[in-house]
Amino acid sequence: MILPAAVGLTLAGSVVHGAFHRNSKVFGPVLGHLPTDEREVALTFDDGPNPDATPRILDTLGELGVRATFFILGSHAERWPEIVHRTVSEGHQLGNHGYFHRKLHLKSPFYVKRDLELGKRAIERAAGRSPRFFRAPHGFRSPWVSVIAGSMGERTIGWSLGVWDSDQPGVETIVDRTMEGVRPGSIVLLHDGDGYNADGNRMQTAAALPRIINGLRDRGYEFVTLPSQ
Repeated sequence: MILPAAVGLTLAGSVVHGAFHRNSKVFGPVLGHLPTDEREVALTFDDGPNPDATPRILDTLGELGVRATFFILGSHAERWPEIVHRTVSEGHQLGNHGYFHRKLHLKSPFYVKRDLELGKRAIERAAGRSPRFFRAPHGFRSPWVSVIAGSMGERTIGWSLGVWDSDQPGVETIVDRTMEGVRPGSIVLLHDGDGYNADGNRMQTAAALPRIINGLRDRGYEFVTLPSQ
């Protein structure tokens, strides 16, 4: 009886890890770290666009010559398509974050496919091109989430460092957590929007960004975008 119980616990643990760990490969391949040991870092932003924070973030990235990846929420893209268009026209990468910003680990294949397709369609209308990447809200996935994303030509992306800027802990804290946590090859998760409130405040992240970029450059880091394969 001990062996079946142990096997059951192992399987249950694998399922939990696959569902809740952003970089788990249990439910399919996911990129959680850049394929390098060099001092390179990728900045990514979730849940936008936002009419206040995203333009300021784009201003900073443009002024400092950095390109980033924006995981765009379809419902927000429909509200502010001009910001999505600006994002891609300034050379940044686009990722699909779904349409409704719902946790997908307990959703049916039908729901997941519809959510991702609606998100992709909204991004395509606003940007004039398809997103090449996908990130699940909160990183939660099921066995079919990455499969569906892959069938749409989107590579699933996790992250190496999240600094909980969405909790609005203060500009100093956002900067400090990022500077302390970045390592060579880090994929950094930040937020330019609020997945649960289209008008949510993300100005702390926008204010922290110049200090993050300049601080990491002072430490010898170069900013890169995500590899498509």
